[in-house]
Amino acid sequence: MALKTARVSIGLKSYIVKTPGVAGGRPRIAGHRIRVQDVAMASERMGLSPDEIADEYELTLGEVYAALSYYFDHRAEIRRNIERDRKYAAGMKRGTPSLLRAKLKEMRA
Repeated sequence: MALKTARVSIGLKSYIVKTPGVAGGRPRIAGHRIRVQDVAMASERMGLSPDEIADEYELTLGEVYAALSYYFDHRAEIRRNIERDRKYAAGMKRGTPSLLRAKLKEMRA
């Protein structure tokens, strides 16, 4: 007698949402403003474990793993989003004078 195998879906759609006007319309954890890219960067660039990410962002482990799973399935999209944010921040930094730097320069003069 052959065993039947049931396929179970964790339903990532219930964990990960995209809402226009919220978090730039980027994939985020439902019920939070925490983007998938934030969780991915905490894991890959900061070296945090899923438990540490859950503690840091006040998420459940299920939410963290869902975000990581979404990231691994949509890596190119998420990396493009991260790069766009990096370029935007660099442009803002170039276009915004440092008030502290100006104050220090004024004090030295």
